[in-house]
Amino acid sequence: MLLSAAGGEKIQPADGTAELLEEEKYIALTFDDGPRRGTTDRLLDGLKERGASATFFLVGEEIEANQDLVKRMRAEGHQVGNHTWSHVRLADAAPEKIAEEIGKTEAALETLLGESGYWLRPPYGFITEGTEEQIDVPMVKWSVDPRDWESRDTEKVVKAVLQYAKPNSIILLHDIYPTSVDAALQIVDTLQREGYWFVTVEELLALNGIVPQAGAMYRSGNP
Repeated sequence: MLLSAAGGEKIQPADGTAELLEEEKYIALTFDDGPRRGTTDRLLDGLKERGASATFFLVGEEIEANQDLVKRMRAEGHQVGNHTWSHVRLADAAPEKIAEEIGKTEAALETLLGESGYWLRPPYGFITEGTEEQIDVPMVKWSVDPRDWESRDTEKVVKAVLQYAKPNSIILLHDIYPTSVDAALQIVDTLQREGYWFVTVEELLALNGIVPQAGAMYRSGNP
């Protein structure tokens, strides 16, 4: 697995196993609710220019019209995840509805990308208590939430993230808003200057020696 560093170069962990170097600072950018043409593609351009990896949790009903963007995410080293088919609130959903929403998006991604086991971010970060056992992939929440969907103010979002971001943080943003794309790229520029490396959530956990478990919710890269 290749990790993206400041300046765009790639590093290959020795023997194919990621190791966390004590002096290095790793962080994960995550994006929900896309893909959306006009914002997601601009974000991908900016991440590529900066050599930064990210994790995208996709709404299933948006995949068909944006297949090229989803393929590009995978080709450029980003992690692709499941954000349900229609952004339904899983915290209030019956087990059958949970299975349908997750399963349809999983199937769409499997058909398009040819793999399986896409990690899940439940909309709003919650799932009906007691239904975790029906989830056969890891789940991802976040540790930094600037509420970019609410303010849609680039400056406020950047300030909020930089105030709380620290090594092993998982940052929540939404790639469907132009202001969030602008904020994300400013955040990458600032934190790269401070020595941070932007990696996927899967890479972040591996770097910290965490073996992800099905049905477990991960909020940061801290063991």
